[in-house]
Amino acid sequence: MNGTESLRTQNLSQILTTVHRNGPLSRSELTRRSGFNRSTVGALVSALAEKHLVHETEPAGDGRVGRPSPIVQANPGVAVIAVNPDIDALTVGVVGLGGKVHARVRRETRSVPSLDDAVRLTDDIVADLHPVLAGLNQVLGVGIALPGLVNAGAGRVLIAPHLGWRDADLTGPFGSALGLPAVAANDASLGSLAETIFGAAIGVDHAVYLNGSASGIGGGIVTGGAQLVGSRGYGGELGHTLVRAGGSACHCGRSGCLDAEVRLERLLEAAGLSGGGIEALEGVLSDDPAQAVRDEAERQLELLAVALVNFVNIFDPELIVLGGFLGSLFGFHGAQLTEAVNRGSLAGGVQVRRAALGPELLLVGAAELAFQPLLASPS
Repeated sequence: MNGTESLRTQNLSQILTTVHRNGPLSRSELTRRSGFNRSTVGALVSALAEKHLVHETEPAGDGRVGRPSPIVQANPGVAVIAVNPDIDALTVGVVGLGGKVHARVRRETRSVPSLDDAVRLTDDIVADLHPVLAGLNQVLGVGIALPGLVNAGAGRVLIAPHLGWRDADLTGPFGSALGLPAVAANDASLGSLAETIFGAAIGVDHAVYLNGSASGIGGGIVTGGAQLVGSRGYGGELGHTLVRAGGSACHCGRSGCLDAEVRLERLLEAAGLSGGGIEALEGVLSDDPAQAVRDEAERQLELLAVALVNFVNIFDPELIVLGGFLGSLFGFHGAQLTEAVNRGSLAGGVQVRRAALGPELLLVGAAELAFQPLLASPS
């Protein structure tokens, strides 16, 4: 690629990424944000439209004099398949440009799925989603959000302890089964990415994100507007912060970790439930829960606050975002949790919010990973 082609690719990437992450924008607004002149923006938008990556529409009349600036929108018909395996279920979604979730299917499993089980079940769900997929312009690839340590560059899982997957090719089997290129990363890191782009942490340069699923608790850290990933890409294992000395045994070999003490199944068991996941917990906590559920929720909130105080003192975030069942706990007693965090931390003044993307969070994050090659090089 020569210098002119490289520059054009960068410019196309900038325009497509802007409308993908910010929603429909007028050409005049794209001109302002990009710093390009109007004719350059017009040429870039036309090139993206020819590739069916964006759509242009006329704006509603606003009473202004002169020709209104067309509205440019990322084409949600260009999509990827997003997959989130967990110990109790597998969730598959179809996500289009702009973060549009066309479909989401959650299938509970009778036991913890093996990697082969997860691939087969994903293939079955995707076959059921054929009517949705048939209505799209293009399906680009597969993004996998996995609760475990993932070498994203190699497409391998180092260890997903609750699933029992160790040192295995992750993207290869999914890609082969679906006939699409596949990419993968840690689920909580992808959740952090999704909330930063589309959710509760938009425009926030310093944030800590925690996700709670049936597999446990993972995290993501944004500092200076960039994700902290660590030397090998395994940064953000915030679930293994000590919150209770001599507490419950953790799969990491220690005891009293946040991941071992704050658990979805403990809350469901307190409610007399053996399944149903986060959706079931949400119903329990929002419907005047029984005393046993209240006691367990308050116990977990107290220990969660211990961890969050540590994170505030270490990373100095302006915002903490809680996803998965931790978001449900925040919905139960969010003000109490926020007060405890700010009272216990040295600096205080930290906002705590529930993740905005709800049950679609990890799918949107996985999709964002799969969209990266297109966004980087639309040509």
